Amino acid sequence: MIDRLACSIYTLGAEAAEVAEAAGYESGWTSESYGTDSFTPLAWWGAKTKTMRLGTGVAQMAARAPTATAMAAMTLDKLSGGRVVVGLGLSGPQVVEGWYGMPFERPLQWTREYVKIMRDTFARERVAHQGEVYRLPVNGGTGLGRSIRTGIRDARTDIPIYLGAEGPKNISLAAEIADGWLPTNFSPEFDNWYRERLDLGFRSRPGGRPENFEVAPGVFVAFGPDVETAADELRPGIAFQVAANGAEGMNFHYNSIARLGFEEPCREIIERFKARDREGMAAAVPTEMVEAIALVGPPEKVQRDLETRWHDCVATTLIARTSVQNLPVLAHVFAASRAARGAPVASRAENG
Repeated sequence: MIDRLACSIYTLGAEAAEVAEAAGYESGWTSESYGTDSFTPLAWWGAKTKTMRLGTGVAQMAARAPTATAMAAMTLDKLSGGRVVVGLGLSGPQVVEGWYGMPFERPLQWTREYVKIMRDTFARERVAHQGEVYRLPVNGGTGLGRSIRTGIRDARTDIPIYLGAEGPKNISLAAEIADGWLPTNFSPEFDNWYRERLDLGFRSRPGGRPENFEVAPGVFVAFGPDVETAADELRPGIAFQVAANGAEGMNFHYNSIARLGFEEPCREIIERFKARDREGMAAAVPTEMVEAIALVGPPEKVQRDLETRWHDCVATTLIARTSVQNLPVLAHVFAASRAARGAPVASRAENG
């Protein structure tokens, strides 16, 4: 059940921080690929806000050693008074190999080891890890490396770690080893499938599902006088995800949308992309696809969708991907939808 409203700050300017917090947004989330990084904007937002949680959604694992990501998270968490959530993601081979210069291999094992090393760092353990992907201290070299404990003191030892995951095995892995799941291209109509994948992971986790496990999808939101007008605003971005935001044959965004029943339009979008037909790419995105993964239309229609389609799904937090102008409108719509279902909007204090 969705009881928290958050926002993606990836495309929002610095002035949006005060707007979002004043409107009641519970948290703000960054992302990164090969443009802006994920931690610098969070530091800015942390300085401009007082209560909002600060999440990376996601920080790319290939961009930093796990100890470096842990240091950045601990530093920001201490400066912000304990407001950080670390969302991790591996990205795909185009970025991992082309931008970071690392082979895209053993993604599940890579993720397991990365999370383990981060948790050891948070716990102020001496970090010693001899795995398939990471070896700390490294084998070879001068032989002078040693196990080191972070020098950051008086910091939280249990900073939450979430996983951004789209494939079935990665979703199950998030349930097994992480504190939350950050879905992309999430559709409430596919709720049973998501629950099945999560349950597989929880069954492999000591103690089962944690009480506060969070599912926080990033959801495009566009308001307009009608559904078609609002959907037109989102079609280019969705088409880009399907065709250009990953390697052909290994595009996880493509897979996450195609499995919702949109294989045919996804193939059409790919063909338009190969023909360098950007307008055609957007035109090939059917309104049904937009509505499956986004909130679009007049405010009253968006409220109705929240009350009916989204309210009882496995998601617990909605991370809105929208403009700064839409933030107050969506906050009002979200609060109205919660009131209509007799459910209060959760505050940050209730999130722990």
